Amino acid sequence: MTFNKKHWIVVVLVVLGVSAAFNYQHIAVQLAPKKHAAATRSAAALAADELFWHALHNGEYQKISDVLTALTAAYLENPEDAVTAAHIGFLHTWTLAERPRLAQVPPTITDHVVLARKYFQEAVNLDPADARYLGFLASAMLAEGTVHHDQRLTRQGYFTMLDAVNAWPEFNLFTAGYVFSRQPADSPQFQKAIEWQWRAIDECVEEKVDRRNLDFSRYMKLYTATGNNRACWNSAIAPHNFEGFFLSMGDMLVKAGDWQTAQKIYANARFSPDYARWKFRPLLEERIRQAQVNVAVFRAPERKGEKPTVRMMVNSAYSCMACHQQQ
Repeated sequence: MTFNKKHWIVVVLVVLGVSAAFNYQHIAVQLAPKKHAAATRSAAALAADELFWHALHNGEYQKISDVLTALTAAYLENPEDAVTAAHIGFLHTWTLAERPRLAQVPPTITDHVVLARKYFQEAVNLDPADARYLGFLASAMLAEGTVHHDQRLTRQGYFTMLDAVNAWPEFNLFTAGYVFSRQPADSPQFQKAIEWQWRAIDECVEEKVDRRNLDFSRYMKLYTATGNNRACWNSAIAPHNFEGFFLSMGDMLVKAGDWQTAQKIYANARFSPDYARWKFRPLLEERIRQAQVNVAVFRAPERKGEKPTVRMMVNSAYSCMACHQQQ
């Protein structure tokens, strides 16, 4: 087919028309008004918060659905509430994370990570200054990317996590290391996860610690409830954050094969003034005794349908509660 001048004019006009339509659509989307965080929170949101904290601090996994209903109703009433969005995201994360509690885990359990990412994204959009939300969003992106074999999303999650670490290292170095502690023991990702945990400790005490013989008793005087370093200690939000950190890190070192160092890391949890009230204290003491045996246990791949009696904290029915349950 031979193109004459008229044909070329038609082609140019079509191209210009398509380009104009595309530009119009792009401009229309870009000019859409952005959501802005609400200046106040509704009575429904505050009431739902009470349900959220009661369930979380009492380990009431079975009440998640009821609390989600209350929080979602409050969010729909006021979709500009960053805190409500974040709480919904956390409940979806908790549902997925502690699924070993369930007698049967349905395939639809993975839908919770999709919803977690959605609500954490809303929280980040509404309150970008809170780096905790960014770390939780990154975790959800990594999990969703893994579930759906979506390499692009997984990589976005990884770099989002690095941004979160830069924004609040004391908090998000632990988040990053915890997420990657599921990786195979001989993988570069798992080695990086351990390094992130050591760096978290260094950030918290503001010096490079002895990685072979860490005795945290000398640092207990640094306790604070303010500033970024508050993430290093127990708080109203995470009543046993300190103990949970050393339980998780000890598990990671056991999985790495360094069970002797792991025993010392586990033992640092005893310095917490709240240790005697920690529900998982007997479990940690057993971890110290069984550290060498658990190297093989933590490295073994979990077979479908099996329910191991001993799991790493990150894969367990207390993966959130080890830090957040009060007693």
